[in-house]
Amino acid sequence: MVPADAAPAASGDAAAARARDAIESGRTALGIEFGSTRIKACLVDADAPSVVLAVGAHEWENSYVDRLWTYPIEEVWSGLQEAYAALAADAQARHGVAPTTVGSLGVSAMMHGYLAFDEAGELLVPFRTWRNTNTGAAARELTDLLGVNIPLRWSIAHLHQAVLDAEPHLPRVRSVTTLAGYVHRRLTGRHVLGVGDASGMFPIDPTTGDYDAELVGRYDRLAAGRIPPLRDLLPEVLSAGEPAGDLTAEGAALLDPSGALRPGATLCPPEGDAGTGMVATASVAPRTGNVSAGTSIFAMVVLERPLAEVHDELDVVTTPAGDPVAMVHCNNGASELAEWAGLFGRFAAASGRPIDPDAVFDTLLTEALTGDDDAGGLLAYNHLAGEPIAGLTEGRPLLVRTPGSRFTLGNLVRAEVYGVFATLALGMRVLAQEGVALDRMLAHGGVFRTAGVAQRFLAGALDAPVSVAHTASEGGAWGIAVLAAYLGARAEGGQDLDTYLRERVFRDIVFETSEPQPEDVAGFAAYLDRYDDGLAVERAAVTALPDTTASADRPTEGSDQ
Repeated sequence: MVPADAAPAASGDAAAARARDAIESGRTALGIEFGSTRIKACLVDADAPSVVLAVGAHEWENSYVDRLWTYPIEEVWSGLQEAYAALAADAQARHGVAPTTVGSLGVSAMMHGYLAFDEAGELLVPFRTWRNTNTGAAARELTDLLGVNIPLRWSIAHLHQAVLDAEPHLPRVRSVTTLAGYVHRRLTGRHVLGVGDASGMFPIDPTTGDYDAELVGRYDRLAAGRIPPLRDLLPEVLSAGEPAGDLTAEGAALLDPSGALRPGATLCPPEGDAGTGMVATASVAPRTGNVSAGTSIFAMVVLERPLAEVHDELDVVTTPAGDPVAMVHCNNGASELAEWAGLFGRFAAASGRPIDPDAVFDTLLTEALTGDDDAGGLLAYNHLAGEPIAGLTEGRPLLVRTPGSRFTLGNLVRAEVYGVFATLALGMRVLAQEGVALDRMLAHGGVFRTAGVAQRFLAGALDAPVSVAHTASEGGAWGIAVLAAYLGARAEGGQDLDTYLRERVFRDIVFETSEPQPEDVAGFAAYLDRYDDGLAVERAAVTALPDTTASADRPTEGSDQ
């Protein structure tokens, strides 16, 4: 696979001519992903999806307004247009031609959350993201009612919390969707979702690939008279490879206000970032898994059999093809690590020797290798937001040490990296107790861009081999572009998604694998035991230190999942 900031893998006049011809003729697939900190666009050769032809991006940040995490809905469109314009300019610079048409297109975004619309399609309340933890009462009631774990971030938990709170917008609600579903609907006019994204709205029946009809009935009886029947609100569910509508003239103008992009491209089902992460790491078959690290961090493990019990730490979603997946999701990922990197970057600039942000990360992560195996007694809590696995409704980032801790730069950075993985490791312990087997774990996200550091520490945290591709930091937008390209491949040959990925996309891609080192395994285990004990300090901080910036905008981190 080709890194997004590099030229196409093939070289020479023939490769250049092929790339130019693919763009001119529209034998391409366009992927767009709305991540936590970047909106990214990625154009690939539809016949060779490992070849990235052009990319573009727009930086954005969530805001904490009225005690809820949100994004301005207007920036969905301004950001999308900026990302696409950057991609078109990149294509022109690399290949001498900008796209006027694409063969297929896909939209992906952060999963879960709440976007509610009236009959006219008007947004009724500001977008509520996955990061909100105000849905505790609804999640508990739904978990008891449905007999499956309904996490705080799921769309049904947000909807039911609005029901419990009798919010004034409810009588006008006529549809509910995710961010990917919203963008897709504006581009095509179709109210649909890919099964992976839909599985984060409401439980999916793996035998039908649709919302579980029995559980839908239970919920309708609970909410009767307060909202319309659930099936009337939720999007239609589609599986990977099924056409999900065509780009309308209005949609093309939303994407490219210059008018250069023509309508007509076929769209694949819109997916969530978890699904694109599975595709971007070829982790859609049973006994495979992946870790995605960005503003949040989560692990996805494709199951061979149903889980034996309901666990608060695990929720069951699906691959884009509809196969059950156990998900360990943590609201807090690498944001706090990025804050520390920004502080050291500012120190360098203030000293008169400014350093590029990527070089700051490289320097700090490399220094972490000099730290003690257990981070010298330091503890780092990365909780900018609430963390359900840790039992926290709010977060307070903390660095904790005792007088006897070894306070070195290497230990500080190692503790912060360990902190990124710590809550995830608590959830993975539950999977191990369920006897879930893994043949391989793949990782992607910006924190893995520095070779051999975060990957090595994650291998130690999971006590399992961890593999990373060279495109680890650009997986999501590329993953949805691959799903868009899969539309044609499935129509032509009927290949299932796993076969398509193995034989057509990843056949020649080499992953770098880090085996767990005994000293890292033992060091992280010692760290995690202290971390678990020290959560009492974190809980006390939430109680003792009120959040005085509840209405302020807050930046998150600088690398997406």
